[in-house]
Amino acid sequence: MSALLPLAFLLPAITGGVLLLTGRRANGAAPAVAITVAAATVAVAIAAAVVRPRVAVPFLPGAPFEAAMPGLSAVLLPVVTVVAALVLVFAAAERTGPAARFHGLMLLFTGAVVLTVVAASLPALLLAWEVMGATSYALIGFVWRDPVKTGAGFVAFTVTRTADLGLYLAAGAAVAGGAGLQLDALAAAQGPWLHVVAAGVVVAALGKAAQLPFSFWLSRAMEGPSAVSALLHSAAMVAMGGYLLVRMEPLLAATRWAGPVTAWIGAATAVLLGLVAIAQQDLKQVLAASTASQLGFVVLAAGAGTVAGGTAQLVAHAAVKSLLFLVAGAWLAALGTKQLPALIGVGRRYPLIGVAFTVGAAALAGLPPLPLWLSKETVLAAAAEQSPALYAAGLLGAGVAAAYSARILVLIWRRPPASAEAGFDSEEPGSRRVPGAASTVMVLLTGAAVLLPLAWLPGLQPAWRGLLGAGGAPAATPLELTLSAGIAVVVAVSTIPLARAAGRLPTGWLGLEPAAQLLVARPAGRVAALLAAGDDRILARIPAGGVAGAVTRAAGWFAAVDERGITGAMTGIAALTGRAARRVRAWQTGRLEHYFTAAVVATVALAVVLIVAR
Repeated sequence: MSALLPLAFLLPAITGGVLLLTGRRANGAAPAVAITVAAATVAVAIAAAVVRPRVAVPFLPGAPFEAAMPGLSAVLLPVVTVVAALVLVFAAAERTGPAARFHGLMLLFTGAVVLTVVAASLPALLLAWEVMGATSYALIGFVWRDPVKTGAGFVAFTVTRTADLGLYLAAGAAVAGGAGLQLDALAAAQGPWLHVVAAGVVVAALGKAAQLPFSFWLSRAMEGPSAVSALLHSAAMVAMGGYLLVRMEPLLAATRWAGPVTAWIGAATAVLLGLVAIAQQDLKQVLAASTASQLGFVVLAAGAGTVAGGTAQLVAHAAVKSLLFLVAGAWLAALGTKQLPALIGVGRRYPLIGVAFTVGAAALAGLPPLPLWLSKETVLAAAAEQSPALYAAGLLGAGVAAAYSARILVLIWRRPPASAEAGFDSEEPGSRRVPGAASTVMVLLTGAAVLLPLAWLPGLQPAWRGLLGAGGAPAATPLELTLSAGIAVVVAVSTIPLARAAGRLPTGWLGLEPAAQLLVARPAGRVAALLAAGDDRILARIPAGGVAGAVTRAAGWFAAVDERGITGAMTGIAALTGRAARRVRAWQTGRLEHYFTAAVVATVALAVVLIVAR
C-alpha cells in the first residue's frame, strides 16, 4: 500500500513529461490521455486517503525524501485531484491547445501539487514547490508569442520565487537548530533558529497564497488560459500557500508571534483585496482579487490555530472558485470578452451556466446555507477566542465579500442594453456557444457547492474534525452564524443599487506592483548595473592576454611551491623516518648480550640523571 503515494504524484508527472517530450505528434491523443490519467489519479488519491500510507526514501543523512497522509492531506488530496480532472475535461471541451503541451504541463503541475499535499519532509516539499512554480510560469505564459502573457508569467514567477527563498532559509535554520528536516519536527528547533524557521515558512506561504504584500502577481496571472486560472487559483498553487500555513500551525504556535502576525495579515488581505475586487471591471480580475481575499480566511485560520476552519475554507473555496473561473472562461470563449460592461445580462443569454455562476457567487458572498458561510464561521469562531478585534476584521472581510459577489450577480442578470453586443469579441473571437461537456463540468461543481454544507450535519462534522485532530476546536454558535448570515444578506441587498457606481472606482491593486518596482526591482537593477560597470572598467584596464598571463604565472608559482615546498618537505620527512627505522632495526638482533648491554647502559644513564637531579 505504500506504493500509493509515489503513484499519486508520479503517474500525472511522468505522463505529463512524456506528452511534453512527444510534442505535436501527441496533440490528437493528449486530451484523452490526460483525462484518463487524471481519473486514475483521483482513484489513487481516494485509496491513499483511506489507507493513509507513509513512505520514506533515503536522501540525506537524517533527512529522507518522505511522503505521508496526515488527516489534513487525507481531506485535501481527493479534492485537489477531482478539481484537476474536471478542469482537464473543461479544457478538452474548449480545445485549449496545443493540446500536448497544455495537457502535459497541467499533468506535471498536478503531480507537483499532489506531492506538495503529501510531503512530510522539506526535501520532498522543496522539490514539489520548485516544479509547481516552474510549471505555473509556463502555464500562465502559455501563449508564448504574446509578450503581455509571457510578461505576466514572468512577474508571477519572480514574485513567488522571491518569497520561496523563505523555504530555503527555513531548511537551513531547521538543521542549525537541531530540528532536522521533517515537517512535523520543525517546531522543535532550538533557540532563535525556531523563529527563523517560522519566518521563512510564513514568507514562502504568503507569497504562494497571494497575500499582502505579494498579492499583485495574481492579477497578472489572469493572462493565462481560463482552465489554468480555474486550477491554479482555486484548488492548487494559491491554495497550497494557505495549506502550508495550516499544515505548519504547530510551528506558528510555538513562536507565539508568528500566529498573531499571520492571522492579521490574513484578515487585512480579506478586507483590502475584497475592496479591490469591488472596483474591477474585468470578471477574471474580480475573481482573482476575491481569491486572495478568500485565501485570507485560510491564513487567518492558520494564525488563529484552527486547522478545521482552514481546511474547511480550502475545500469550500476550491469547489466554488473553480466553478466561477470555469464559467468566466466559458463566457470568454463564447462572447470573446470578460469585461463586465459587455457581460451585462449574460445570465439571461446562457441560463444554465448563469444559474451555476449564481450559486457560486452566492456561496462566495457567504449566504446561507452554502459552504463558504459555514467555513468562514468556523474560522471566525477561533478568531473570536483570540481577539475581538480580529473577529471584527474577519466579519468586515465577510461583508466585503458579499458586496463584490452581489455586484457581479446584479450585472449578469440585469436586462442587457441594446448596445451590449458592441463589446463582444474585444479580446478574442467568440464562438457564441458553450460546449456540452464544459456545461456538464460546471453543473457537477455546482452540485458539489450545494452538497458541501452536509459536512456540517451533526453526524458528519465530528468525523472530519476528528480526522483533522480538531475535535475540541471551537465551533460557531447559532448567534455567530445568524450574525454572519445577516451581515451577508444586508450587504448584498444594499449593493444592488450601487452596482454601477462601483465601476467608477480605481481598478489598481493598491499600488502593490509599482511599489515593488520602486522599492525592490529598480534598486536591484541599479546595483547590478553598478557592479557590471565596475567589472567592465577593471577588465578594460587589463591588457589583452593579461588575465591569461596572470593566471598562468600564478599557477606556475603554486606549482613551484607544491614541488619544492610541500613535496620536498614530505620527501625529507620520509627519508628521516627511514633512517630512524634502520637504526632502531639494528638493535633488534635477537642476541641476548646486545639486549643486556642496552639495559645496563640505560640503567647507568638513569642513575646519573637521578644523582644530578638531587
